[in-house]
Amino acid sequence: MPKLLIRNGRVIDPANGIDRVADVLLASGIVRGVGENLPSRGAEEFDATGLIVAPGFIDMHVHLREPGFESSETIETGARAAAVGGFTSIVCMPNTNPVNDNAHLTRYIIERAKAVAKVNVFPIGAITKGSGGEELASIGAMQAAGAVAISDDGRPVMNSRVMRRAMEIASSFDLPVIDHCEDINLSAGGDMHEGKVSVRYGLRGIPSCSEDVMVARDILLAEVTGARFHVAHLSTRNAVAMVAEAKRRGLKVTCEVSPHHFAIHDSQIIPYDSNFKMKPPIRCSHDVEAMIEGIKSGVVDAIATDHAPHSVTDKIQEFERCPFGILGLETAISISLERLVQPGHISIQRMIELFTTGPANILKLNRGSLSPGLPADVTILDLNSKWTYDVNKSPSKSRNSPFDGYNFIGRAVATIVSGEPMWQA
Repeated sequence: MPKLLIRNGRVIDPANGIDRVADVLLASGIVRGVGENLPSRGAEEFDATGLIVAPGFIDMHVHLREPGFESSETIETGARAAAVGGFTSIVCMPNTNPVNDNAHLTRYIIERAKAVAKVNVFPIGAITKGSGGEELASIGAMQAAGAVAISDDGRPVMNSRVMRRAMEIASSFDLPVIDHCEDINLSAGGDMHEGKVSVRYGLRGIPSCSEDVMVARDILLAEVTGARFHVAHLSTRNAVAMVAEAKRRGLKVTCEVSPHHFAIHDSQIIPYDSNFKMKPPIRCSHDVEAMIEGIKSGVVDAIATDHAPHSVTDKIQEFERCPFGILGLETAISISLERLVQPGHISIQRMIELFTTGPANILKLNRGSLSPGLPADVTILDLNSKWTYDVNKSPSKSRNSPFDGYNFIGRAVATIVSGEPMWQA
C-alpha cells in the first residue's frame, strides 16, 4: 500500500487528547505517526490546511439489506454512501432475509464486504433465530465468525425470560446486547409519535411509554445478568433519565441517538410525507431537547444513523401503509454540526468522540483513534463547506430522506480507509 502523508490539518483525536495542527503519516494500512513536520519519505501528500483530520468515523447502526432486500440497498451501495458521508466503518443490523442468526451468514456478510465495500463492515448477529423472539440464535458461533454484538433490531424481544437468557449468554462472551426498545403491544398500529400532532393529522400514535417500559425492563435485566446493554436510537426524555441513572449506579449501560431525533420534532413533519416516518418516531420538542441535553451531559455515548433504506415503490405508499425508516449516512455529520456544534451545545471534539471512541468502545473495535499501529482510517472535515443534499445523486439505492434539498454548512470532504482515499469531495 502506498504511503499517505496528511499535512497541516487540525488533528483532533479525543482518544489521545490531541487537538493541534500536525501531520498524520499512514503507511501499509496503519497509522505510523502524528506530529509536526513529519518527513514525507516518498509518501503521497494530502494538504489538509484549514481542515480537521479525525480518526475514521464509525456508524454503529446501519441496515444494508443484503441478503434478501437488494432492491432497497446492498452492501456495496450502502458502503459507498457511507464513504460519501465520511464513515470509514459501519456496523450492520441482522434484519436481512434470511436473518443473520448463524455463523455462515455472518461470514458471508464479512466476505462480501471485503469483496465490494469501500469501507469496513462489521456485522451484528441476531439475538433469536429468525428474530422470532423465542429461540436463541447461535451467539457464540456468530461471535467466533466475526459478529461484534447481538440484536433483534426492529423486532424487539418481548419475552423477558428469553432476553434475560440472551444477556446471560452474551455476558459470558463479553458481547453487547443492543435492543430496539419498544413494547409492540403499546405501539401496535401506530404511525407517528402519539401527541397533539398525531391527533391533528388523524394518525395513530406511538406513545413514548412504549419505549420507556422496555428501556426500564432491559436495564433491570442488565443489572441481574451483569450484561453490557446498549439502547439503540434513544428518543424519549424518560429513557435518557433512566440511562443516566443506570450509569450513575455503575451498570454496563450505553446508548446512542440518531440525528433525526435531535434535529426534528413532530410539529415540523410535513403532513403525510413518508420520508418523515421512522421508528422510533420523530418525537415532540421536549424529547428533542432531552436528546440534546443527554448528548451535552455525556449520558449519550454515540451518534448512529439508523440508516434504513427502502425502495421508492415501498415508500411511495400512503403514510399508514409505507414502512418505517429513512436514509442517514450522507447527512449525519452535517446535521450534527448544524444542530449540536454550531449552536454551541457541544464542542467539535465532543462530536468527533461520539462518532469515534464512543462506538469503538461499545463494540470493542480496534479503531476510533489515530494511535500508531491502529488501522489507517481517517475522516477529514471542512467546517465551512457549503453544500446541498440531493437525494437523487445519492449512491444509495434508496431515496427516503426528509433532508433532501437541505442546505448545510460543514461536511466530511475525504474518507480514507486503510490508508487509501475512498472518497473525496
